[in-house]
Amino acid sequence: METKVAESFENKLCSLNMMPLRATGVQILQLNITRRCNLCCKHCHVNASPKREEIMSREILEACLNVIDANNISVVDITGGSPEMHPDLAWFLKMLARPSRRIIVRTNLVILLNEPWRRYLEIYSKLGIELVGSLPDYNPSRTDRQRGENTFIRSIEALKELNKLGYGMSGSNLQVHLVHNPAGAYLPASQKALETEYKKHLLRKYGVHFNNLFVIVNMPIGRFMEFLQRSENYGGYMEELISAFNPVAVQNVMCRTTISVDWEGYLYDCDFNQMLGLKIKDGPSHIFDFDYDKLSNRKIVVGEHCFGCTAGAGSSCQGETVK
Repeated sequence: METKVAESFENKLCSLNMMPLRATGVQILQLNITRRCNLCCKHCHVNASPKREEIMSREILEACLNVIDANNISVVDITGGSPEMHPDLAWFLKMLARPSRRIIVRTNLVILLNEPWRRYLEIYSKLGIELVGSLPDYNPSRTDRQRGENTFIRSIEALKELNKLGYGMSGSNLQVHLVHNPAGAYLPASQKALETEYKKHLLRKYGVHFNNLFVIVNMPIGRFMEFLQRSENYGGYMEELISAFNPVAVQNVMCRTTISVDWEGYLYDCDFNQMLGLKIKDGPSHIFDFDYDKLSNRKIVVGEHCFGCTAGAGSSCQGETVK
């Protein structure tokens, strides 16, 4: 349940004649295939951890494959938890692989150094999987504070292994992007400026290459919400998001072109709505009933957390939305 704030997101959109907010298509199918993770990050909106048991069944995975093929969905974004901890991930990626299809896997990087998941280094490179790795900060202590002791240097080691395979290297088609999240209750700096800093610092100090930096606003849900409430920063953080509201960012919010699928096959407008249990209301709400035409123009379910995606330059799973 969301804590009340001074201004609702729905009222804000109504005042700008932007309600209802509607989808403009289904270009991306984002699949949260497991809540299980080898880490327990403080900013995780999914509340993932090694103790979580939720995992997408083979039946649901096959239904997702059918939907992707039948509707020619060009981008498949696989997340978790840690996707590598799903026992069917390797099979699923091989079934998905097409020259014209963009397949993204969101990894915490650290897991790629551990057995039995180290094999994914080769699997990803052979299938040309695009990787998005979490590295909240290029400062080791700030990253470790969010993700756990030694996670920064282990992430660097994983990136070096990926660089050896061609990931992030000039002239290679293998792409690895990094994700930055602020370490506290404040908005991030500009994506372009941070990317320049990350690239300069990681190359000079560690010899590491990567393609793009995605800057993501910490959403007031999950563990980050718990932190905000525990530290009595929730009200101030929401005021900051609301004051930074950008109408231009509304036009580019990821929910307008994305469907999020949870481990049980239920459909949501985005991964954040999924974590709040806000299923799609204007159209089919399960992968078994997927209807491209109905979902492509659906009314999107909004809430106060949506101020996070529309603050400043906007925020999505692929970084800033306002260029």
